[in-house]
Amino acid sequence: MGHDLLPPAPLRLGGELLPMVGPVRLYVCGVTPYDVTHLGHAATFVWVDALVRTLRAANMQPIVTRNVTDVDDVLTEAARRAGSPYDEYAAIHQYAFDHDMSELGVRRPDHEPRAHQHIGDVIRLAQALIDAGAAYEVAGTVYFRGSGVPSAAGVTEAVARDALVEFGEQPDDPAKESPFDVPVWRSSTGGDPAWPSPWGPGRPGWHAECTAMVLSHYGSSLDIHAGGADLAFPHHAYEAAQAEAATGVMPFARAWMRAGTVRIGGEKMAKSTGNLVLVADVLKQHRPGALRLLILDRHWADAWDYTPEALTAAEGQLDSLHAAAGRLGDSEAAEREVLIRLLDDIDVRGAIGVALESGGRPARVLVQVLGLS
Repeated sequence: MGHDLLPPAPLRLGGELLPMVGPVRLYVCGVTPYDVTHLGHAATFVWVDALVRTLRAANMQPIVTRNVTDVDDVLTEAARRAGSPYDEYAAIHQYAFDHDMSELGVRRPDHEPRAHQHIGDVIRLAQALIDAGAAYEVAGTVYFRGSGVPSAAGVTEAVARDALVEFGEQPDDPAKESPFDVPVWRSSTGGDPAWPSPWGPGRPGWHAECTAMVLSHYGSSLDIHAGGADLAFPHHAYEAAQAEAATGVMPFARAWMRAGTVRIGGEKMAKSTGNLVLVADVLKQHRPGALRLLILDRHWADAWDYTPEALTAAEGQLDSLHAAAGRLGDSEAAEREVLIRLLDDIDVRGAIGVALESGGRPARVLVQVLGLS
């Protein structure tokens, strides 16, 4: 593909048309490198990889930034339990993540900022929010005024409180003006990582890290922001609110792509529940293309349950696609239709149907674009 001067159709994502003029600015919430890579992580990055491959096949110019959250209290605590410096601990787990993504065929991003490299950007963000009246400082911690964030995100205050607690925030902190305020800059004590700031030694808040990394790479806004569905609130909501308050530019992101949650028996795959399916373990027995196809054979926003039987079925479907790709056939109309389907909300199932029916070059194009070799 890629021989036409213009894409065969505009990109549609989440039901919205996204005309693109110039580079496509895409930011992906990356991993906090403190544990092994499981299928829940991989699903987000495979979907983003499929989107990026589709954009390139349509002669668009995606610029991909995927961060590494290597300054985080969860990471610090995990490193402390392991008896390792947090930065060394993060580097080891980042190496393992990179290896798993490479094995899965997920291409490296164009930019991979690490939180510790953007401390100055977080400090500038905190000062900008203070200057705009959107943040205040108490005892070395700078809080973002977030009382309006839950309602703007369509979340009730009760749900917002629970989500903040789940992600390590403290709604009942008496230093805050509102339970929905969150730290842009945290005061550090004891063994916490610390950097100098106008408010004393401290470290960045989680949401502020991504806000600062997006702004430092793309300016005041971007085209597509991707991440897992579980990050919609509070992380994405506060990230956008902070950026818009600091810059005055709205919307922060033209579109959001949040990959659906991966479950086992209806329960979210997570370390806390001990129900992890590790990417490295799956790839010992199955082809990367089969795992990618298992992830992609649905709408990207849908939550789904992993089963070994579903992975076996994906192996069979991958064989069918390869067989179709080996048939004779060079239908330009079908080839174009494959890409049109992919540009329409990354309709993988629709594109597979066209490829299987046509066979030949359209099927080969689909296999190439989706990384299913």
